[in-house]
Amino acid sequence: MAPWGYLTTLVWGVLAFVLAQVAGALVLYWWYGSNLQDLLELLRSRPYDGVALVLGTFATNFVEVAVLAGFAALKRWNPAEYLGLVPWRTADLKLALSALAIFLLAGDAALYLAGQDLVPPFQIKAYETARESGWLPVLAIATIIVAPAGEELFFRGFLFRGWVRSSRYAWIGIVVISIIFATLHFQYDLFGRFQVLAIGLLLGWLRYRSGSTALTILCHGLFNLESSLETIIKVHWFP
Repeated sequence: MAPWGYLTTLVWGVLAFVLAQVAGALVLYWWYGSNLQDLLELLRSRPYDGVALVLGTFATNFVEVAVLAGFAALKRWNPAEYLGLVPWRTADLKLALSALAIFLLAGDAALYLAGQDLVPPFQIKAYETARESGWLPVLAIATIIVAPAGEELFFRGFLFRGWVRSSRYAWIGIVVISIIFATLHFQYDLFGRFQVLAIGLLLGWLRYRSGSTALTILCHGLFNLESSLETIIKVHWFP
């Protein structure tokens, strides 16, 4: 069966994103004693608080994926198949890991040569505040597993299914999706968003080549793992 159309995919995607943000806001409101003033003060004084980041990540991604799965089922697709959750081939895995390794080395080299910090300030703040609260293990799960899974199922899953329909115009869809992916990463500066755009293009290509969002989830998780290890090294050995 055909997937949702271009415009319908956009509408459903925006709706899923908005519902997820509302869910995240409600969870934070409940967690911080249903006191809006206290919550706003926390977000103002500690915009990258580790505990708030964890709670928001879990809530938004679970709701978003559930809504997207519902839209896929509404189209009478198997949700897992619609979102690209299919096994990868061994050859694609080898290619993906090799490409990711090259990308990580090239990305760090570019940051170093440009005089940019390898670790963005928001990652350090999130790590330190989570450590103060004893939430580091949960932050790791949110960063390395939950966020990559949610983002890939949204961008390389739902949007990809609706917008990448033929090999002739595949790169147009991949580029558009990658631009949206980079734009929504508000926590990065301009240089960081270009890096996010680049990893989005790589993940889009891997999704197109392999047909598997499971593979892009793995690569995205490994990318975040490497970034998390750099954060640990920065905080503990090069403060």
